Amino acid sequence: MRLVEDRDRRKRIVINIFVLLVAFICVAKRSSTLHQTSTFENLLIDSFAPLQNSVSTIRTNVANFFTHYVANISASKENREILKQVSDLESRIFDLNELEKENLRLKNLLEFGKGVGYKKVLAQVVAWDASSDFRVLRINKGLKDGVMLQAPVVTSVGLVGYIYRLTDHFADILTVLDNNNRVDGLIQRVRAHGIVEGYSSEKSLMKYVSRTEPIILGDVVITSGLGNIYPKGIRVGGVSKIERESYGITQYVEITPAVDFGLLEEVVILLAEGDEQKRREWEALDQMEESDDASAKLKRSKR
Repeated sequence: MRLVEDRDRRKRIVINIFVLLVAFICVAKRSSTLHQTSTFENLLIDSFAPLQNSVSTIRTNVANFFTHYVANISASKENREILKQVSDLESRIFDLNELEKENLRLKNLLEFGKGVGYKKVLAQVVAWDASSDFRVLRINKGLKDGVMLQAPVVTSVGLVGYIYRLTDHFADILTVLDNNNRVDGLIQRVRAHGIVEGYSSEKSLMKYVSRTEPIILGDVVITSGLGNIYPKGIRVGGVSKIERESYGITQYVEITPAVDFGLLEEVVILLAEGDEQKRREWEALDQMEESDDASAKLKRSKR
């Protein structure tokens, strides 16, 4: 009985050892097949691996493109909003700078001639006629603002001209650059008189100055107060050229106006205390003429 059991135990041990050997052999064969490929398989792998790599790369790039595209759209929208805000701020800064400059110019104009007994009317230049024969500025003030014909027009630096044409809301200035505007001038240093006339878009001439007057370059020319238009002492310009001929009794004197007409934006109209009375008298005369015209028409219609 004991002998039979020993035989059975040996058989089981042998069978178990055999099963284990078979399992190890199978595993060994399987692992060896995983690491070894045939020539055809190598050819397929070498052929398709670059294609697979390209497909993978394209897929990654496409995914990255759409990701960056969405991000760029959002960033572009934010950039447009920021640029608009920057543009609005720059526009506001520009407007504020212009307002500051305008306030400074107006302040200088208002401070000009405080001691002069003239009423001052501020006006802006709205048009410029610079033809060869006619040099005229148009301003945005007229009869309704109290402006009168032949009222002198100045800036804080010097003389502009005088009012020669007028409507209810606008007025035209004949500047010192026009040869129809004649200003009785005075050389401030030597007190020599002469008549200043315009002759170009940038220069004026001072005529009838005695040849013996010791005028030099840079001498300041001011209004003499003669002529019943310009008050005395307003700066006209400076002497920029002198020619003394060997004959004759006068000398050629060229004047550069004190006012830079190319940069002129605002002016001051000077109104004397008697101008208001003159304006009322002229309005009364105009009303009388209109009344006389109406009466004459009525008489003609009755006939």
